[in-house]
Order: sequence, then structure tokens, then C-alpha cells
Amino acid sequence: MTIQLGGKRTVRRAYGIDEIALVPGGRTVDPDVTDTRWSIGGIDREIPIIASAMDGVVDVSMAVELCRLGALGVLNLEGVQTRYEDPNPALDRIAAVGKHDFVPLMQELYSQPVQEVLIRRRIAEIREQGGIAAVSATPAAALRFGKAVAEAGADLFFVQATVVSTEHIGPEGRERLDLATLCREMGVPVVIGNCVTYNVALELMRAGAAGVLVGIGPGAACTSRGVLGVGIPQATAVADCAAARDDHERETGRRVPVIADGGIVTGGDICKCIACGADAVMIGSPIARAAEAPGRGFHWGMATPSPVLPRGTRISVGTTGSLEKILRGPASLDDGTQNLLGALKTSMGTLGARTLRDMQQVEVVVAPSLLTEGKVYQKAQQLGMGK
Repeated sequence: MTIQLGGKRTVRRAYGIDEIALVPGGRTVDPDVTDTRWSIGGIDREIPIIASAMDGVVDVSMAVELCRLGALGVLNLEGVQTRYEDPNPALDRIAAVGKHDFVPLMQELYSQPVQEVLIRRRIAEIREQGGIAAVSATPAAALRFGKAVAEAGADLFFVQATVVSTEHIGPEGRERLDLATLCREMGVPVVIGNCVTYNVALELMRAGAAGVLVGIGPGAACTSRGVLGVGIPQATAVADCAAARDDHERETGRRVPVIADGGIVTGGDICKCIACGADAVMIGSPIARAAEAPGRGFHWGMATPSPVLPRGTRISVGTTGSLEKILRGPASLDDGTQNLLGALKTSMGTLGARTLRDMQQVEVVVAPSLLTEGKVYQKAQQLGMGK
């Protein structure tokens, strides 16, 4: 449906996760027999959840623990883990600073150069402890450190920026990252993001991406939508990119997972993203609430420390329980932020979906009142969904 914006400009209506609902079909399935397994870059995982490459979310020990529990964590190769031999003093300062002094402190701490030796060391530490070494860098850092990442034995390489495309116009004489060449020659599966449209997702898949990250600006700590005015609400973005995946699979026989990245807080959000077509989700703030998370109860985005245009902030998320409780339960909170796997399996059972591919086929409706209908007491008393 197109809408007349004014003059000759028409626009398309796009939908966020909070504006849709999932519709039960003609059967139900026992949650115990649902199958949530998925694969990326030849690596199989039970839980379709990736912890974001953010310094308040994933360090070496968290990456290892996430793998042990059946999920996946991505280490930020341009964060404090690779700028400091011991990142703990920097993390302590980030947790202690006031909100008005936060951005200058981040710019100071992240001005310390990334050290290649620490990149190699962190990858080795994850592998030595039995974890999957999934690491992330911006395109500029991928140019600089890609060889070291491969030599260190990384299992997955995420190349991430606010917006990524296969066609980039830059200043004359400046080296640019050729994504197709990187995917072909890296020797490690390359996951690329972020994008929000059918055409760009399809081009990234054709370039050889092992996975595509979808989402611009919906993250809890991200301010890109306010700073840049850029983004598409996540339900529409995921559905469009999932359509590109399906067409690419029909053309080539190769399935490239679509990963919804950002704007996901509860188990219900995860379920809706998968129903829109995602194969998995990348989440930050829900994992930052784990007792084991390095952020000390805080969460901040990757673009926060930018020396010229910060596009993120630090938010307080608190600490609500162990990582195991958040991922696998049992939950002690009633707001959908714990036992995320249990929520997904229960939703799949309710909807009659045995597998994630079944889940991607369930009926979705536009439902702006889904989270408020009948919840007046919860909202007034700040309980459950009214918190």
C-alpha cells in the first residue's frame, strides 16, 4: 500500500515489531518436540540467538558461556577487549561515570589504538576454552585486520557498520573493502550487515555472505535514527530481506540466514522476528542483563565512542539473573525477558510450528493494540507488560 505524502511523493507504510501479532493455526504442537536448531557458516546451534558484538555484552568468558548454552556470542574487535591488556579498569570507569560525562569518557577510552596482538590473543582464548570464535569489525578494520583474524583461527567473521552495501563510492585513492573478494578469499565465513532492504540483502548474498544482519537503528542503546533519520521498522525490514533470501535460495540452492539485529527485548519479540522470516536474532540489552555480562548492568552501542558523530548512548539495564536463566530458564520474571528459548518453543507450539521454517510461515496480522489491549491494571501498577 502506498500513501500520498505530498506533491508527487508517495511512501510505503512500514511496521515495527510492536505493531504485529502472530495468529494460531489449525493445530498445536507440544513445545518439547519443537526444533529450534539453525546453522550459520556451517556451524549448528540449538538456540537462534546471537549476542551482539558490544563491549557491555560479550567478552571472552561470555562468548564461551554462550556457546556452552547453545547460543552464540560475537566479540567486538574494536572494543576495550582489543585496546587494553586488562579491560576491567576501563569497564569500571564506564559503569561509574555520570550520564553527562559519558560520551567524552567513551571518546577518551576508545582513542587507545586497537592492538593486533590482542585480536589474536582474544580469538585464541575463546578457542582454547572450547568456544566458537565469532568476531566483529567495521569494514575499515576488516581491511586492516582481516588477515590476522583468519590466521588466528576465527570461526566466523562479522563485518558490521550502520549501513553496508556492495557498492561504495569513496574518495579518490582511498582503499575500499570489496565484500565479494573478502567473502571469497577470507577463508572464514563472513557475515555482513547491516541492511534493511530486499535489493541490498540480495546483493550481499550474491557477494558470498554467510549471513546477513538486518536492522538500522532499532537497538536499545542506538541513536542513529535520531541522529541520521535513517531506518526501516524491524518487522518490515526483516520480511523484505527474508524475501531476498528465499529468492536467492531458489536461484542458487544456497540458503543464507537472515538475522534480525536490534529492537528485540522479549521472547515475544524473538518469536515475531522469526515469523517475519528471520532465521535467528542478534540481541544486546537482554544479554547485558546477565550477571556474567562485562557491562556491570549497563549497555552501550558500537557507534557510541565515535570521535566525530556519536550515535549511541549508555543505558542502565540492571542485572536480573544468570545467563543460563535468561537463555534457558527457569524464569523468575513475568515480562518475557528470561527463558527466551522456552518462550520461543512455547510460541512455536501454540502456533503449530515444529521447526523454525514452519514458524516463518505462520500468519501475521497488523495489531497496534497487541501490547496494550486489556492491560490497564498492569500499566497502572507497573507490573508484567506494564513495566
